[in-house]
Amino acid sequence: MTEQLRDIINQGLWKNNPALVQLLGLCPLLAVSATVTNALGLGLATLFVLLGSNVTVAIVREWVPKEIRIPVFVMIIAAFVTMIELLMNAFSHELYLSLGIFIPLIVTNCAIIGRAEAFASKNSVPLAAFDGLMMGLGFLAVLVLLGAMRELLGQGTLFDGAHLLLGDWAKVLRIEIMQTETKFLLAILSPGAFLGMGLLIALKNYIDAKQQSQQDEPITEKAPRARVTSLD
Repeated sequence: MTEQLRDIINQGLWKNNPALVQLLGLCPLLAVSATVTNALGLGLATLFVLLGSNVTVAIVREWVPKEIRIPVFVMIIAAFVTMIELLMNAFSHELYLSLGIFIPLIVTNCAIIGRAEAFASKNSVPLAAFDGLMMGLGFLAVLVLLGAMRELLGQGTLFDGAHLLLGDWAKVLRIEIMQTETKFLLAILSPGAFLGMGLLIALKNYIDAKQQSQQDEPITEKAPRARVTSLD
């Protein structure tokens, strides 16, 4: 694996994560991450749009005038979002209803248009596809992690409603970690999303600071002690 590919992986999954670092796409991220299923559905949709739009932009970049590149990029993104919306409506209708307006709002996700402008329009198709994949996986990972935190604290379960995304067989994926008579509304509602996101950002910053401090520590080697003997 080349150094450039390693850098793309590091940028997408950690160093320049669209959710934790760039803080892009927070509206759907905070709104639909009450359960792992919703988070996974929106994350996969965003991943597909990122991948498809990056590849398409990289293909047509030589023929698009600079003056109209942004409107063209938005139209490309909107086309992929429409495809996702129609497919989800056809094959996962209940999840489609659950996500609601936040599926078409993927068009306005600045992470997607940002990668199209900053990377895909300046690089080859394979690199653009890999960048879209890594950025999408980074966004998906944060969505699923936040959804797991909120669902576990709010309902005591994981993968509740997984059959809405994966079919009836996925009902067996539901895990009940703890039984609760009443739901913990703070975790389920919007304030819980903000608190959870803040904790994830704080955790990432702590890990980065810890790694940086370890790199900055001077490495000192103990010099061997000289043995002095007297000559009589």
